[in-house]
Amino acid sequence: MNYATPHPALGIDYGDARIGIAASDPVGIMAHPVETIHLHKDDAFTRIAALISQRGIKTLVVGLPCHLDGREGESAQKVRRFVKQLQEQHPQIPIHLIDEAYTTVTAAAKLHEAGKNAKRQKALIDQAAAVEILSTWMEQQSEESFES
Repeated sequence: MNYATPHPALGIDYGDARIGIAASDPVGIMAHPVETIHLHKDDAFTRIAALISQRGIKTLVVGLPCHLDGREGESAQKVRRFVKQLQEQHPQIPIHLIDEAYTTVTAAAKLHEAGKNAKRQKALIDQAAAVEILSTWMEQQSEESFES
């Protein structure tokens, strides 16, 4: 996975209880896990604002949960409301929505392959799903730049 984004990006896997966060490395080649925001303990918008500032983030990539046929359900509407608030707080930062189909399943499988018990580490799965979301977007950006 050798992608290059022109600037630092943050990947977000939004959930009702937790938000997984991933970031591209400083040169925009790889995505790596950062943290899990626990919504019952932390204010997500304050924490994301801090990460944007600390890491010089220029792009946000948020996973959008769609049904297999592409339709959006209640979960997608929750993500869209979350993204609307993010846009209001950070109007200068572009936010990209990306279909997050299978990201949690893929993340759990990769953790299992690495010898981690995914069922006991939900916070880790959220971060790994955010990595999958961000990596997918980075790969798409890389492909688009090669096509240009």
